[in-house]
Amino acid sequence: MKEIVFDKGNSMQAANFVFKDYLARIGFVGEARADVASLRALMRAQLFSVPFENLDVQAGKIVSLVPEDIVEKIVYQGRGGYCYEVNGLFAMALAALGIDYELLGARPMFYPSRRPKTHMVLLVKLEGEEWICDLGFGSYGIRAPIGLHQCQHILQQDDDRFQLLQPDGRDYVVQAWIDNVWVNQFSFDLYPQEWIDFMPVNYMNSTHPDTIFVQKLLVVLHTPAGRNILVGDKLKQIEYGAVTERHLAEAEITPVLAKLFGLQV
Repeated sequence: MKEIVFDKGNSMQAANFVFKDYLARIGFVGEARADVASLRALMRAQLFSVPFENLDVQAGKIVSLVPEDIVEKIVYQGRGGYCYEVNGLFAMALAALGIDYELLGARPMFYPSRRPKTHMVLLVKLEGEEWICDLGFGSYGIRAPIGLHQCQHILQQDDDRFQLLQPDGRDYVVQAWIDNVWVNQFSFDLYPQEWIDFMPVNYMNSTHPDTIFVQKLLVVLHTPAGRNILVGDKLKQIEYGAVTERHLAEAEITPVLAKLFGLQV
């Protein structure tokens, strides 16, 4: 097993991370700068090109948090990953641009009972404001950075709506508008974490039978019109707010992974 070098400065670094290769992988066109406009554009480009997926977990593997493994998997092998991987890669891009950020632990809230903080998001500090970025939440993940100063505002992101609340004056909650009701997605506080802090929850997400990643195949890719979602054998496609769903035969899953998600398995 490769050794993970933990930088107490908490800036995600990988010896094999090449910024221009990352930009090519996500299909980014133009010049990336350390500004909010580039932050939005980079997040959008990665969301549209790098799927949220748990293929390694479904294959019985423990997801590697070695930064070089994340770069190799996503940038050079054309794969995706779940929150630690896709947000970790995005953090490397931020570091390459000199953008300040923190890693935050977040609590998924779509389970029927209270769960530990097994999710990870980024708190980006830019242009005098703090922004939440998350490229790996799954079916109803945000599609653009959300500023802490936008708390209590309804935020339209393409055909999706989100809002950020702070009900107890401490923890923030991200909600998504789903089927005409506001649904809690995840909560977080502003206490920064280190990369090493996510190793136990990564092991849990990779191995525990109660986690959705162990239970089912889960693949999500955002598109300019909406998103494609595959959970088990159920394919859900959202396009400009219209939803179509169907169950796939076993023989259809591999071709669908290639055609809709860009994943060769």
